[in-house]
Amino acid sequence: MSRTTFSDRSSLHSLIRTARGQRRWDETIPPHFRPLLRAYLLAYVSVVAPKILSVLAIRLTGRRASKARQLDQDSPYRGAASTRRLLVDALRWQRFPAFCAALVGGSTLLEIPFRSIFGHLAKGLSGVARQRLSRWCASFVAAWLSIQLLQSKRSASFSEVAPATADSLGETKRQTVRYAGRTLDLSLFAATRALDVVVGELWSRREVRRRAAGKWTGFESAVSRLIDPAVFALSSGVIMWTWIYSPERLPHTYDKWIASAASVDSRLIEALRRCRQGLLRYGEETGQAPLLQGMCKDYNWPLEWGDPARTIPFPCEMVHMGCGPSCELHALSRFERSFRWAMRTYLPLSLLLILRNPNKKGGTTALVSAARSSAFLGTFITLFYYGVCLARTRLGPKLLGRDSKTSQRIDGGICVASGCFFCGWSIMIEQSRRRKDIALFVAPRALATLLPRRYSWDKQWRETFVFAFSTAMVFTCVLENKRRVRGVLGNILAAVLAP
Repeated sequence: MSRTTFSDRSSLHSLIRTARGQRRWDETIPPHFRPLLRAYLLAYVSVVAPKILSVLAIRLTGRRASKARQLDQDSPYRGAASTRRLLVDALRWQRFPAFCAALVGGSTLLEIPFRSIFGHLAKGLSGVARQRLSRWCASFVAAWLSIQLLQSKRSASFSEVAPATADSLGETKRQTVRYAGRTLDLSLFAATRALDVVVGELWSRREVRRRAAGKWTGFESAVSRLIDPAVFALSSGVIMWTWIYSPERLPHTYDKWIASAASVDSRLIEALRRCRQGLLRYGEETGQAPLLQGMCKDYNWPLEWGDPARTIPFPCEMVHMGCGPSCELHALSRFERSFRWAMRTYLPLSLLLILRNPNKKGGTTALVSAARSSAFLGTFITLFYYGVCLARTRLGPKLLGRDSKTSQRIDGGICVASGCFFCGWSIMIEQSRRRKDIALFVAPRALATLLPRRYSWDKQWRETFVFAFSTAMVFTCVLENKRRVRGVLGNILAAVLAP
């Protein structure tokens, strides 16, 4: 979501119209059922299209027979019937499209009876207040019921077989224990959006009052501009810290993507983890030398570099992984490699996005957009590595000292914390209108690292309540003031929920 943008002049409203813009494609559908149909079709395409493109990309661009055979063996959508199976699987009632249809359709249809109920029970409220309350309650009930479609789907990752026990008759029985947490990311996404709506509305009202009184300050303007970059910097720092020290708290696909982007030797990461755990201690023989000495052999470095009992700390050149001793040259090398890696992803996506509104400048726009996003990612990776080097070599020893205990502290967390602090501020390269989407995309993932990925099934109602309450706030707000729900999500919801 963070990589897709829509301008004010070309919102998703245009996607639900015909090519000439004269009639909407769903004009013949009864108004109350239009949001349901739009939500289902949009969710279905969002689920199916990336998978189809992934299968086609491997088959058409990775032309080697071995890759094709690997795809057929590894993919659940393999063989001649792969596309058909993919299309059918997305239609199941426990999948994301059915969830979106139940959520949006329920919130729209349930508003009718709730209006009638509050029309009789809340006559003391104004018409606007009754309408707002009806919308909130309808959205709350729809969200509560719809998320249970996703939660009801059984998953091997969220269940395990309990140890066998014997009953009163001596018969051995095994029970399967189910855990909650499959929808945690979705619930945190809704909670983050609801919090953004509330904070944004309160800050907007404050700004209006203070500007009217002539008390609006430059500091408050700076806060308005920097809040999204700060949220992204904090969130990405938390994620990178988790990736280094607790990768099991990240989804597997997220962990794998970061590892691919970082392009770092896993032995180096393991050495930093052991430093923090106290298994690898400078100036002491703890049997950890073989870990980094394996890197020394691969890169033709002196073996003593990898021995923490003899080399305190291990040279920063090992962090550079073959780029030489200069931290600055290593940073430039990292940017160049990361930029090229990112362009292979962002340029095709940018070219696909301009197809919705092709024009003469489309190619240039796509190239500039891809280059900017690639520079952002390249700078992110560069700042992380250079932040580590600053703490280990450039500034850390000068400020803190060079003895073995200080080196242990630096490699035991300070150097990683430095990289985590600096990397997120690369968001300033992106356009301001995209910063909010990226920040709100990353924030719930950072929150997820602070919570258990699996938890007791009997506590799932708490997550369900958070999702329903947050979704009701967002839906009610987008119908009252669509500009308050910022970014791409606001445009999508405004288009889907429109009569």
